[in-house]
Amino acid sequence: MKRRDFIKVTGLGVAGAATVAAPAIAQSMPEIKWRMTTSWPKTLDTIHGGAEMMAKAVGEATDGKFQIQTFAAGEIVPGLQVLDAVQNGTVEMGHTASYYYFGKDPAFTFGSSIPFGPNARLNQAWYMLGGGKDLLNAFYKNYNVTSLLAGNTTCQMGGWFRKEINTVDDLKGLKFRIGGFAGRVMQKLGCVPQQLAGGDIYPALEKGTIDAAEWVGPYDDEKLGLHKVAPHYYYPGWWEGGPMLLAMINLEKWNALPKHYQNILEQAGHLANNWMMAKYDSVNPTGLKKLLAGGAKLHAFSPPIMEASFKAARELHAEVAAGNPTFKALLESLTAYSSNGYQWFQVAEVGYDNFMARHAQI
Repeated sequence: MKRRDFIKVTGLGVAGAATVAAPAIAQSMPEIKWRMTTSWPKTLDTIHGGAEMMAKAVGEATDGKFQIQTFAAGEIVPGLQVLDAVQNGTVEMGHTASYYYFGKDPAFTFGSSIPFGPNARLNQAWYMLGGGKDLLNAFYKNYNVTSLLAGNTTCQMGGWFRKEINTVDDLKGLKFRIGGFAGRVMQKLGCVPQQLAGGDIYPALEKGTIDAAEWVGPYDDEKLGLHKVAPHYYYPGWWEGGPMLLAMINLEKWNALPKHYQNILEQAGHLANNWMMAKYDSVNPTGLKKLLAGGAKLHAFSPPIMEASFKAARELHAEVAAGNPTFKALLESLTAYSSNGYQWFQVAEVGYDNFMARHAQI
């Protein structure tokens, strides 16, 4: 072939390819607009902020082609109705805690945290690499949703108490703002669990309608001012050792997304997850110091209370698993994975952290 003819043919080929490629690229980058409702007020700038970061990352990665508008709790639906809104297509996705829907099926607790479940690292490792995501999404499919990892608060605190709690007997008759699976565990120990929205906690404690309340951790708790009416601050929140937050996505909308949009959305969730954990690690130490300076009194739950709570939680796990095959399968998977993980943590991680904590300048 002559050079002139080669250039001519090649030029036609390139032009032809460009003619074909331009529409193909346009088709692979469709303009999509979604709405994401969250379970959080905007004042929870770390949890709600993670949802906003996820949406922003998706928009930036697609040059604005895939836009997600974020709505706080109550702007479209109440915070505890996010799953319903996603399931029925009111919104395309939501940012929430799976255990809020424990009342629909106890298996929902595994998408966030079970009492005496694993810490944040092991919980998300189980979700990502231990089979958790597949098991959960097979369960969520029954509700027309799928999930992506989208946050973690890390280990939470045990809550605020008007009086000191030293023994298991001190828990009997205690009106405690705590819900879901943890509420049923505390009920076994004699507590009277109460479910209240965040904005209702302070007045209920102030009036004596409740005796104690758990929220999140120092940074978020300080904003509610609970130390002013219930000064005794306990740790750890054994019901939330490392609670995951998930992006719940309408299954039909998810399946209709181009594959690369699905990948971008998933990676945006990982970004929000990593940022949220780093943010809480940054702000909780300062939050705790502010609370202590403001009169809060820090206590560890006593060993007898911890052991009694652990025993009650395990009993409840077994009771629910006996009548719920999905719960049983998730419990066995998570327990096996986290037990193996803690055997490794005991070798290096725990020993190192304990040493460094003893020598930290506090």
